[in-house]
Amino acid sequence: MSVIAKRPFSDEEAAFEYLERTLWPDGPVCPHCGTIGRATKLGGRKGDGKRQARLGLWKCNERECRKQFTVKVGTVFEHGRIPLHKMLQAVYLLCCSKKGCSSHQLHRILQITYKSAWFLSHRIREAMRSGHLTPLGGLGKIVEADETTSGWQEGQPKQLKQGGGWQNRNVVLTLVERGGEARSFHVDGTTLGTLLPIIRHNIDRETTVMTDAASWYKNLKWHAGFAAHHSVHHESEEYVRYAPGADIHTNTVEGYYSIFKRGMKGIYQHCGEKHLHRYLAEFDFRYSNRVALGIDDVERYDRALRGMVGKRLTYRAADC
Repeated sequence: MSVIAKRPFSDEEAAFEYLERTLWPDGPVCPHCGTIGRATKLGGRKGDGKRQARLGLWKCNERECRKQFTVKVGTVFEHGRIPLHKMLQAVYLLCCSKKGCSSHQLHRILQITYKSAWFLSHRIREAMRSGHLTPLGGLGKIVEADETTSGWQEGQPKQLKQGGGWQNRNVVLTLVERGGEARSFHVDGTTLGTLLPIIRHNIDRETTVMTDAASWYKNLKWHAGFAAHHSVHHESEEYVRYAPGADIHTNTVEGYYSIFKRGMKGIYQHCGEKHLHRYLAEFDFRYSNRVALGIDDVERYDRALRGMVGKRLTYRAADC
């Protein structure tokens, strides 16, 4: 039996204890003053004449603070009205489903409203956003870059372009390090001025970059100063060019897109433009924490929980 199968997701008290062990390995952390290990767990026993404290409630012992808190304070779960054990189940489902888990599916499994399931899934995607600043690649490493389209720009008509294809599609740029992580960005277009700042900021200069033969990637080595830049010509039906040291292709990033597109079309079916970056964060997270990198479902789940600290998502009118 796996470790995750033994976790009592159906029990609220056990859910609080598990989340506290995951987020507070060195003892309870007060979100108000930052003190570690200086808090008392509140709560009287039933029948002792005292008022029963809220489950998972702690009180800081620092004289200048003395405030109460739970492990959910300061995370994307703060002020969540859904039982914690159901929220943890939702995290597990999104982490372990290769192509995602729709809000309707969460609504049926967890027996909560669709609106609550939709909001909860976006909270979890916010927790999955890594915010890494370290560039991909490095000396002797390869990063593949490519772009695709997903959905339509809001408020724009669907129009055919000259020569084929559609105008007003949402454009996604993805950088994938071979044997490493993926980073995706919702961009305004495919001009060099749009893509180059993102590529330069997220790829180490000593990296070998591989792309297709699109015009905006021409002279990429000269513009960005990478160690090398190779491209394959898909229009000439060239998909792999064998070379000493490393084969030249973009099959790795294309494999990422195959999972992304099947998830967006088959599971989620529709995604508003303003929410696309969160769906990209979800697919990036699962790809960057996959089994091929030695990360199983349990570790991926724990990493998602640790990533929800210090983040909030309210979806008020001003935040949308």
